[in-house]
Amino acid sequence: MRDSIPMIVGILPFGLIYGALASLAGLTLWQALGMSLLVYAGSAQFIAISLLGLGSGMAVILLTTFVVNLRHVLYSAALQPYVGGLSQRWRLPLAFGLTDETFAVVQRRYLSRGMADHAQWYHAGVAVALYLSWVGSSLVGALFGQQVPNLAGWGLDFAMLATFIGIVVPALRNQPQIAAALVAAAVALLCHAWPYKLGLMAAALSGIVIGVALERRESPAAVEEGGR
Repeated sequence: MRDSIPMIVGILPFGLIYGALASLAGLTLWQALGMSLLVYAGSAQFIAISLLGLGSGMAVILLTTFVVNLRHVLYSAALQPYVGGLSQRWRLPLAFGLTDETFAVVQRRYLSRGMADHAQWYHAGVAVALYLSWVGSSLVGALFGQQVPNLAGWGLDFAMLATFIGIVVPALRNQPQIAAALVAAAVALLCHAWPYKLGLMAAALSGIVIGVALERRESPAAVEEGGR
């Protein structure tokens, strides 16, 4: 939970904005809070609110949020070597708590120490801390957000972006990782206008392709060098 504090700093203003916008969109307190409790996906919740405001049907909302959250498939694939051996009693709640921020924190722990020292409990502590932060800030935003004029225009959501960048950048330790990050960033900017946030998926896939290609190119050289 202590390691989650940098992410919580970014989550709190983001949750406040969500709660305020949900209230302005006409959702009741329980509807706004229920979405955070049960969906627990910030970007999907923001998109759902905007689509509700446009009068979109349930099928459109479900399909759009499904596409936006496809990136979690990549996260789960990266964590599978570590949590795949756990029982379903562990894997189901950990899967529910898997977010961008949770992945950023626990991935560093898994890479450095594997499953040693009760890693699943560390993972659970991170997930619970971030979940409570999101739900709590959503509740405060829904209760009091309308009393703050133009809260969404304050730019508070940048706190989460800055926090996430601050954690990810130090983890880029070799050429394939750096190249993957730069390519993904470039594609995300170029495809920013794509509908349904498909540009994010294009960016993620582009980064993966570049990273894997460079790693495979370096692997034979590393093996040859080791043989010498």
